[in-house]
Amino acid sequence: MRLCVFLCLFEIGSPALNNLAELYRAQRKYAEAEPLYKRALNIYEKALGKEHPDTATILNNLALLYSDQGKYAEAERLFRRAIGIYEKAAEPEHLEIGRNLWGLAKLYKAQGNYTQAEVLFKRALVIFDKKLDPYDPRLGTWLMDYADLLWKTKRVDEAEKLEVRAAEIKAKTGSKKQD
Repeated sequence: MRLCVFLCLFEIGSPALNNLAELYRAQRKYAEAEPLYKRALNIYEKALGKEHPDTATILNNLALLYSDQGKYAEAERLFRRAIGIYEKAAEPEHLEIGRNLWGLAKLYKAQGNYTQAEVLFKRALVIFDKKLDPYDPRLGTWLMDYADLLWKTKRVDEAEKLEVRAAEIKAKTGSKKQD
């Protein structure tokens, strides 16, 4: 009975905590978002385990929050932990692995570590190209992130190709920026 009550509370509370934290992060209310992510993470770890893919989702979201705040060491640790969980639990080209690789690549780009960032951008893009519709709006946003790195490394032709592809996606879907 006790486990049932706990799992019922888990089902009701944890996703809601994560969703509210995501809303606060989108609004740049980082101080409000962080405790909600941590609370959701604690619940997920207790209910599902530290190596569960749903736990990795919360780790990714908390890593994104830390990355947004420039807390790169904390963000990198969480991205790597989430990637490790997905690599053990899912197929090697699971979309969530790509999303976490992309987050870590953006973190490295923000730090000026372009070589490491590019390796991860390329690996994630292979996953996205296999798993997503070619006109998925998220792909357009992600291509622009990679193009920005190519501009910073003065690889104009490659950057322009990615931007053209991103523009085609936006034109086809009428999309706005998503992540």
